[in-house]
Amino acid sequence: MPVTYPRPALPGDVVAVPAPSAGVPEPLVGRLEHAVEVVRARGFDVRLGESLVGGGVVSAPAAARAAELTAMLTDPAVRAVVPPWGGDLATDLLGSLDWEALAADPTWFVGYSDCSTVMLPLTLRTGVATLHGNNLMDTPYTAPDGVATWLDVVGLEPGAELVQRSPRRYRSSGWDDWEADPRASEWTLDRPGAWVRLDGAGPEEPVDVSGRLVGGCLETVAFLAGTRFGDVPAFAAEHAPEGLVVYVDVAGWGADDVARGLWGLRHAGWFDAANAVLVSRWHGSGTAALTRHDAVRHALGDLGVPVLAEVECGHVPPHLVLVNGALARVQHGPDVSVVTQRLV
Repeated sequence: MPVTYPRPALPGDVVAVPAPSAGVPEPLVGRLEHAVEVVRARGFDVRLGESLVGGGVVSAPAAARAAELTAMLTDPAVRAVVPPWGGDLATDLLGSLDWEALAADPTWFVGYSDCSTVMLPLTLRTGVATLHGNNLMDTPYTAPDGVATWLDVVGLEPGAELVQRSPRRYRSSGWDDWEADPRASEWTLDRPGAWVRLDGAGPEEPVDVSGRLVGGCLETVAFLAGTRFGDVPAFAAEHAPEGLVVYVDVAGWGADDVARGLWGLRHAGWFDAANAVLVSRWHGSGTAALTRHDAVRHALGDLGVPVLAEVECGHVPPHLVLVNGALARVQHGPDVSVVTQRLV
């Protein structure tokens, strides 16, 4: 069965902003307002959720968040749903969502971190493409050369091609103080950093593989593996005869937790159809006994496919935009690292 892509989001359409996980605390409302200004400047109407602003682990009770998210994703006027950011407990929504209704006239669902707790099941269960990339609060940042933003992608027609390349620079630590400077717009990419092969091949041996993209935030999706919301093998069998490119966004776990999480995905068959695995750059710590790269090697090094780490698909800026369900070609060598996605 083919993957389904949402209709393009064009100027004049509505971009809806719910908080399916954490809300925006009062001190950061200025950043939210500026991000909304940036989206409106691109010609979109912006609709804000009723439970968007507030502290706490979640923005509202699960039933209210599920109802609001469903209303936004099924409203024909809304062409993209972009939460401000992730959080911790979006998993409490999964049993309350009508997946068939969400897939009937699909809308672009955009975000990363805990957003992938809902985005990934939507793709796996229905074959509807979702968009793992910078979230609303990151939208004001200027993307470095070669990197797209969600605003660039949601307007693409089915069949379009998106080419991105690693800028080979990243932010070494921390986040901007949005309370002090809500209009921050330039990433501080202060450290060089290239992708690294961790599958036992020579570090200079080139990679050129293709497959359907699928993945999400390890700290959240690892707990979906083996459930009806995280059935990657079933998605591969139904939608990806060409195989998969599985990407993993590590938010900040230590090396031992990353190794356990990756093994959990492996035991659930997530890599059985993989032609390659991409693991994000992350700031979590390793130890003398188990470094961050050791953790990835321990779990995935003997899969027999390229395993690339330090990829810009996680919480460390900048962020490549990856479309769950898109047909991707991954090319990596000493001089350049490229992900080409086709919305087919």
